Amino acid sequence: MSGKKISRRRFLGLGGAILAGTALLPAFGAALLPPGGGGQSVRYGMVVDWRRLTAEDIARMSRACHEGHNVPAVTEPGHEVKWLWGESFDRVFPEWEAPYAEDPRALSLPVLCNHCESPPCCRVCPTEATFKRADGVVMMDYHRCIGCRFCMAACPYGARSFNFTDPRRYLDEIRGDYPTRALGVVEKCDFCEERLRLGLEPLCAEASGGAVVFGDLADPDSAPRRLLAANFSLRRKAELGTGPNVHYLWRGVEADA
Repeated sequence: MSGKKISRRRFLGLGGAILAGTALLPAFGAALLPPGGGGQSVRYGMVVDWRRLTAEDIARMSRACHEGHNVPAVTEPGHEVKWLWGESFDRVFPEWEAPYAEDPRALSLPVLCNHCESPPCCRVCPTEATFKRADGVVMMDYHRCIGCRFCMAACPYGARSFNFTDPRRYLDEIRGDYPTRALGVVEKCDFCEERLRLGLEPLCAEASGGAVVFGDLADPDSAPRRLLAANFSLRRKAELGTGPNVHYLWRGVEADA
């Protein structure tokens, strides 16, 4: 620096300031924390038994997700911020036709980030603000997001939202246990990683009444793997090679089958 020696007292003071600043990081960005459980072999995913869900059920799941993560209720068209929402079957799976079945537009499915095996959003992010953890959860580091929206263009599922305005203006009540975002950043579902670290399931699964089963897809004995082994399922746009980790059961079955 200037060639001057730093006194012991000043050195300790600087160290204390650095430690104090580091202690604040988890309070703002959960994306900076290590994977829940720390296991390299864990691969989180979920199975959705959509036949057991009504539009009201999906609205309840979305409400639990959004309230738990300070997701702003923006009403301006094109500026909505969504982590989980309902879509009609023909929009979620447009490639599937069932001409003699009930109107697919009347069927509603919950959609969210698919936490892909090969997420295109991570490949295009110039600052690595979006990244995939060892346990398969695709995360956002809001500190590093520069708002370029390359990830939004790359995501084939429309699972990311951009804050065109200060999202805090649209929150009637702010939860102090989860960080709010800022103007000019992208956000999305993170599989409730703050709950995974505590051994809890995501809020949407908890609010689904058993229709959404979450767990380790790398474990053949896990609840979601048992469901997938016993039933035919669909994944959104799997032909793109993204490897989505959200599966939709084609037939309605009991979640504990």
